[in-house]
Amino acid sequence: MSRRHRAEKRQVLPDPKFGDVVLSKFMNIVMIGGKKAVAEKIVYGAIEQLDKKAANLNIADEDRGDSESGKAGSKGLSVFHRALKKVRPQVEVRSRRVGGATYQVPVEVRFDRGVALAIRWIIESARKRSETTMTERLAGELLDAAQERGTAVKKRDDTHKMAEANKAFAHFRW
Repeated sequence: MSRRHRAEKRQVLPDPKFGDVVLSKFMNIVMIGGKKAVAEKIVYGAIEQLDKKAANLNIADEDRGDSESGKAGSKGLSVFHRALKKVRPQVEVRSRRVGGATYQVPVEVRFDRGVALAIRWIIESARKRSETTMTERLAGELLDAAQERGTAVKKRDDTHKMAEANKAFAHFRW
């Protein structure tokens, strides 16, 4: 890692269907082996399934104004954004070495890092689910996250508990 310059942020183009940058980043992380068409099919299929399920459960209606999408999106897209918002951590612990001892110091998470962690946790927990296709797994995990349950939300809660437990070391923050 270079000590002279910070890495430049790359601009991610919005996805073609909804014009949403966050959804495009999500697709890029779902993608394996450079197969973007397969990732698009999985993510768009999951959003369609969320459309159908959200209509039955009336989840998306609560967060209508929250969606950062460019076009007036579907209910599935608003459920997607709500799931990301629910999974995004506020604090995390980082290792800090002080006088030969390593402390877990709680620090606040920047918005873009929080979104990246939420995306990573949702995809990781969706891959571990037992449904038959990745589209079903992803839709199920996003729906669970939007309702504040599931493995990704548990991961966020564990991160918050760890930060709370190490609050005594907050004065080592840098």
